Amino acid sequence: MDITYKNRKIERICTNAKVADREYGSQMSAKIHMRIDEIRAVDTVEEMIQFRIGRCHALKGNRKGQYAVDLEHPYRLVFTKHGNEIEIAHILEIVDYH
Repeated sequence: MDITYKNRKIERICTNAKVADREYGSQMSAKIHMRIDEIRAVDTVEEMIQFRIGRCHALKGNRKGQYAVDLEHPYRLVFTKHGNEIEIAHILEIVDYH
């Protein structure tokens, strides 16, 4: 799956390990980059949900249409999907929405 980002800051965190280390620490940084690699490796979000990759799940309520994968508890990587033929994951934020 292709990946786009909501803004430059989230893109730098997800693509540059040093920036992620500085922002979240080494364990969280490793988890963020592992999840980004997993998203790139699959073809669809449904595939991630079916095989429980990163505990991917659809969100409800005011976050309907968004999906999340686990990072270090309680943080989640939140994204939406775009496109029908070729899906694109649009990374929105790293957040504790609980």
